Amino acid sequence: MHVSRPFIRCAFAAAIALTCAQAPAQGIASAKAAPQSVASEAQAVDALADRYYDGSCALFPMAATESTGDPRYEAAFEIEIAPAHRERERALYERTLAALQKIDAARLPHDQQMTFELLKYDAQSKLALLAFPSHLMPLTHMDSMPVRMAQWAGGKGPQPLHTVANYEHYLARLKRLAAWNDQAIVNMRQGIAQGVVLQRPLVERLLPQLDALVPADLGKSPFLLGTQSFPETIPAADRKRLAREYRQVLETSVAPSVRKLRAFVAQTYLPATRTSAGLGALPGGQDWYRAAVRDSTTTDLSADAIHELGLKEVARIRSEMETVKTRFGFDGPLNDFFKSLDARPELFPFKSEDEVLAAYAALNRRVMAGLPRLFERAPKAPLEIRAVEPMRRDTASDYYSSPASDGTRPGVFFTVVQDPAKYRTTGMTALFLHEGQPGHHYQVAMQQELAVPKFRRSLWYDAYGEGWALYAEGLGRDLGVYEDPNAYLGRLFLELHRALRLVVDTGMHARGWSREQAIQYLMDKEGSKEDQARRAIERYMAWPGQALAYKVGELKILELRERARARLGERFDIRAFHTQVLGEGSMPLRMLESKIDAWIASQS
Repeated sequence: MHVSRPFIRCAFAAAIALTCAQAPAQGIASAKAAPQSVASEAQAVDALADRYYDGSCALFPMAATESTGDPRYEAAFEIEIAPAHRERERALYERTLAALQKIDAARLPHDQQMTFELLKYDAQSKLALLAFPSHLMPLTHMDSMPVRMAQWAGGKGPQPLHTVANYEHYLARLKRLAAWNDQAIVNMRQGIAQGVVLQRPLVERLLPQLDALVPADLGKSPFLLGTQSFPETIPAADRKRLAREYRQVLETSVAPSVRKLRAFVAQTYLPATRTSAGLGALPGGQDWYRAAVRDSTTTDLSADAIHELGLKEVARIRSEMETVKTRFGFDGPLNDFFKSLDARPELFPFKSEDEVLAAYAALNRRVMAGLPRLFERAPKAPLEIRAVEPMRRDTASDYYSSPASDGTRPGVFFTVVQDPAKYRTTGMTALFLHEGQPGHHYQVAMQQELAVPKFRRSLWYDAYGEGWALYAEGLGRDLGVYEDPNAYLGRLFLELHRALRLVVDTGMHARGWSREQAIQYLMDKEGSKEDQARRAIERYMAWPGQALAYKVGELKILELRERARARLGERFDIRAFHTQVLGEGSMPLRMLESKIDAWIASQS
């Protein structure tokens, strides 16, 4: 459960952004003149944030489409895994940090102080990660450019397909995919030479995805989905032309390239993959994982401290589940209770995917009725509920996709429905609170509405965003949706799963646990089936450290809430507290703590 493609600080028009990215000296020049007043220093910070945003979006145009929906980026495509691209990234971060040194942060108004600190933190953390060769492992079953492009081909993802221009923009991107694939092969060859390779199971999961992109009958390729059902607004002549051009690009460029990539992965890369599960097994892997932990948690917590925290949380949550199981009339061991749930037909009421979606829609109406009791305002963007497309059902997790900043695309909660008859109701409520509202949708959509630089409106930190979403699951009690013991048990299952992540992620990447050891731990502690545990563990293998953000962030928000409640007593207002947490957008946890402490002091 996660936000689709964490935000990459986006930009303005492609031409302007490219000019900024390609002419760093001009960017520095405007910051060299020392500001002579508070107002001019504040303007310098805002201008620097805009330049950082511009340069980032020029480097990551697809992320710009994904996070803000800016139509001016629909046709741009960058090969982010290329060494030259990484050097351009480095230059942007170093240029920004040099400009920040010329500004006296102590003189800034509050809003610009916040922007200053976020710019500094963001550039420093991105620069630190560039020290590690992530580009040498450019493909995983969780995220790869060929699959990502195919997911966007039907117009239901971030890339809109409503007009002739939309179709031409996507086609321009598609024409660049072959070059990305070629670079991926170059990178993987280098990775093999340096011993920086993926784990074998992840590559085995990737191969069927690549196969699905180029079926024997290319007419059934997902890259052609958009041309199989054109909007009525597109003239017939354009439909015919676009269909022909899409098919030509597929046959002459994309399909040969994907087949070449697939052959390399199967014949050359797969035999060179590793049997170890964790990042720590790679050259420099221990330092790499420490950097990943800092990036995901925005803290200096060590892997050992996080591992021990996970063990304590697992014990605490399982103890609470012991109490809940009595409400089901079960009097045996907890793991036996977990297994018994599959034998309760009332927990499996669905016969179709549409019925699952209808149940979520009904839940959404219940939740919305109670949200005004907990929040002073709601996001303007609507929330939709959709099922994940068939191509990704076997590997995807439920996730949230952000709305477009201009209102042309809603926020979307995507759920994975592999078999409706086996879709258990237990976790639905907590899952919706996390991925929908008041979880990701409230945090992301309201951040886009803030009157702050675009850099901050598109900012994302896992510990803040996923921490908030996990915290939002706990608000189900206040919303009255956990009165059903089945729904509350689902909350505990999801919370337990996040606590288990602290243990298995650090276990694999820092303590040398095997994939099989981690899978067994999940099965023992949450009663998951082997296939469920495997899918989860392979996600953590592909994204080292990311799974730590949820619990670390949630526990910090809970700590701050109880600190405010204790110090303010009867003056504590949960609605005002939530406004403070969400009111200035995503930020590292230490900045959130300082913000809440200042608010508590002001209320006192």
